[in-house]
Amino acid sequence: MIKLSKILKEQLQVALENAFPKSSKKICDSGSRLDPQLVSASKPEFGDFQVNGALSLAKIIKQPPREIANAIIEELLKNQDFLKICKKPEIAGPGFINLTLKDEIIIQEIKNLLIDDRLGVPLVKEPNSRTKVSPVIVDFSSPNIAKEMHVGHLRSTIIGDSLARVLEFRGYSVLRLNHVGDWGTQFGMLITNLKRKAPEVLTKPNAINIGDLVNFYREAKKHFDEDKNFKDESRNEVVKLQNGDQASLKAWKLLCEQSRREFKKIYDYLNIKITERGESFYNPYLQEVVDELDSLDLLVNDQGAKCVFLTDFLGKNGKPLPVIVQKSDGGFNYATTDLAAIRYRFRTSPHGDGACRLIYVTDEGQANHFAGVFRIAKLANWIPANAQIEHVPFGLVQGEDGKKLKTRSGETVKLRDLLDEAVDKAKIDLCNRLKEECREESDEFIENVSRTVGLAAVKYADLSQNRITNYQFSFDRMLSLQGNTAPYLLYALVRIAGIARKGGTFGKLEYHIEFNKSQEWELAKKLLDFDRIIMEVEEELLPNRLCNYLFELSQIFNRFYDQLSVLKANEPSRSSRLALCELTAKTLKLGMNLLGVSTLERM
Repeated sequence: MIKLSKILKEQLQVALENAFPKSSKKICDSGSRLDPQLVSASKPEFGDFQVNGALSLAKIIKQPPREIANAIIEELLKNQDFLKICKKPEIAGPGFINLTLKDEIIIQEIKNLLIDDRLGVPLVKEPNSRTKVSPVIVDFSSPNIAKEMHVGHLRSTIIGDSLARVLEFRGYSVLRLNHVGDWGTQFGMLITNLKRKAPEVLTKPNAINIGDLVNFYREAKKHFDEDKNFKDESRNEVVKLQNGDQASLKAWKLLCEQSRREFKKIYDYLNIKITERGESFYNPYLQEVVDELDSLDLLVNDQGAKCVFLTDFLGKNGKPLPVIVQKSDGGFNYATTDLAAIRYRFRTSPHGDGACRLIYVTDEGQANHFAGVFRIAKLANWIPANAQIEHVPFGLVQGEDGKKLKTRSGETVKLRDLLDEAVDKAKIDLCNRLKEECREESDEFIENVSRTVGLAAVKYADLSQNRITNYQFSFDRMLSLQGNTAPYLLYALVRIAGIARKGGTFGKLEYHIEFNKSQEWELAKKLLDFDRIIMEVEEELLPNRLCNYLFELSQIFNRFYDQLSVLKANEPSRSSRLALCELTAKTLKLGMNLLGVSTLERM
């Protein structure tokens, strides 16, 4: 209902200006307008929209809120265009105005959505516009080379993918970047250890599997911490790598390629599209970062290290905290690489991406790091005035005991193992239900449904949480057919598909629609709210808002389905209810697709 809300807001502003011309002129002279504060109604009994502005305007206009509300309504009732859209406004409480759309407006909006694949969600630009929309960069997933993806990568990967999907649907050009850890001291350690234990790995492709590579890395880290000679050798290997030694570069590329293949298996399994651009990509720009910060007098030499001291980031002693940009040995660190990435991403082509918005999806533990890096980038004027840069933090995945999710042996859970277990449990649950129902299905059906439900359950369970908080991982809860789960949403779709199989005809060019039951109106109004939810997710970067909407829509549809007949109803109720079923299915499918969740028509 975004289009309708824009029309109503403009009508309300005109009504305010006509009712209070002096106050309006005063506000207008300051470059603004009186704000009616139009929002969606918080409860169905309040109508479809609420006007909350009378309370805050009371101090400006110097009249009681209810008098202001009455004056606004008097002006609205003079507006014939408003009267075509809304029933007579009502005042509630201290001065709220409740607006209810006319029945014929809701029915027309439902008809519009039935023939609109975008379900009312506007594009950020017109399809035929020649105006180029600057790209939005979503930086997510970001595993480390020579390490297996674990449960800690789950949230970044699926939250980032969902946000990218929503932004792409809105019409933005989205760069999905995987800032993998593919450079630095860990490669010096790993190459040194492999030279000693398995030198063939450094010269031949596919000479080692990812599990063995991880074990070699753990062993290398132990040697690095305990053996001075090993530490010196490792650092020499890093210097060789940084200086472009061909043998070192070849070994590095082989190790990266091995990890890359394993990462791709996970991304393909989860249907994630992402472009790798690791830390190594920004190596040529690191010294430029230091030189430019130095030229701006932002760097301070602190015991040989080049640092930026941020006056608005204070330590426990009350003194500004340093962000090291170049270490005392001349090396660079994560902050340097992230600064180089910001600088490159905002710079215009051919020396950058020309982005208008950067979104970093990482755990909340990196919040201070990014706050400092963003602050330095702002001081260096690397962030354009009309651009946005945001950290999207998320909490931990915990076990049902409230502790960090680990295996029984105390190790971090591998992501692929977690996903496979979800599919296995979904398969067991499905087979038990088929047995109870005396249903026989093909092996292909069982495998497809198990995989779809298992992966959907894991993704949706994560996305349905407020990302800022920790959440407890429970297979039983996420695979349940009850509650805010993927199977519950999928079951609503299966019900609608069943109506089609039993003779319901969807896709009519012209439905004759009349609603006469409260369940029909409730479902219709919920369907009209989809566009607003998508715009909120784009702005606030909270996928759980979309999950909550889809769950509520499924609840309302299930009540509608349980309480009203569809196929056996007389006309025009039969057509009207089929239209609502079709639109519910379209909305659920689109919404779940934007979450990266696959759907089914039978389960």
